[in-house]
Amino acid sequence: MTAMIMASTALALAAALTACTSRDNTPKWRVEVVATRPHDTRAFTEGLEVDGSVLYESTGLPGHSYVSATDLTTGVETARAELPEPLFGEGITRAGDLLWQLTYKDGIAFARDPATRTEIRTARFDGEGWGLCTRADRVLMSNGSSTLTFRDPRTFAVTGAIALTSHKNAKLNELDCAPDGSVYANSWPGDTILRINPDTGEVLASIDASGLLPDHARTPDTDVLNGIAHLPGTDRFLLTGKKWPTSYEVRFVPA
Repeated sequence: MTAMIMASTALALAAALTACTSRDNTPKWRVEVVATRPHDTRAFTEGLEVDGSVLYESTGLPGHSYVSATDLTTGVETARAELPEPLFGEGITRAGDLLWQLTYKDGIAFARDPATRTEIRTARFDGEGWGLCTRADRVLMSNGSSTLTFRDPRTFAVTGAIALTSHKNAKLNELDCAPDGSVYANSWPGDTILRINPDTGEVLASIDASGLLPDHARTPDTDVLNGIAHLPGTDRFLLTGKKWPTSYEVRFVPA
């Protein structure tokens, strides 16, 4: 009987230790809205990036995919490049003198002139394309898994990869390489943004953006949160979603 009690106690202790070690201790943050901007409800947003005073946005869906440039101050669109059907546009990033644009399942990345959005060349890649951002001398790409792939900013060739050390079920979508060295990633299909150390794969914070778009502003066409871009010279980020009527300037603060 004593042996049975000791065995039961050991099992209970092991279960408790497992629960403790598996508990998510990731710091929890939330969004604090500072300002709002109008957003085109026809835009199925897949990529968002701010470069100086220019806001780049890429959209998805066959026949509705494009990359646009908008004056961040005035909100006036200054250029647009359409993707022909059946291509499905995905993430974008400015990498030096190139603007890279992904496609979803087509295996094609477009290198464009940032000023005119004119296609310069294309590159092939394996698997799905979701999000892009640029950090120093490498482009980071997501594919809907919990792994980030590193690519050469000129050739788009794979140079490495890093898997998240936690949040193994995350489906990393749109990316932003922030000035603090971390990567902010929309986690599809919910309202969570993960702050990631791209050198180690550690998740530094989990940011709750639920409730950002109120229920009364939603329509049957409204889709998920997707689109994150740091606003240069500030502590703010621009967030929006697929077919959302509003973009939000926010700060990330402890929950």
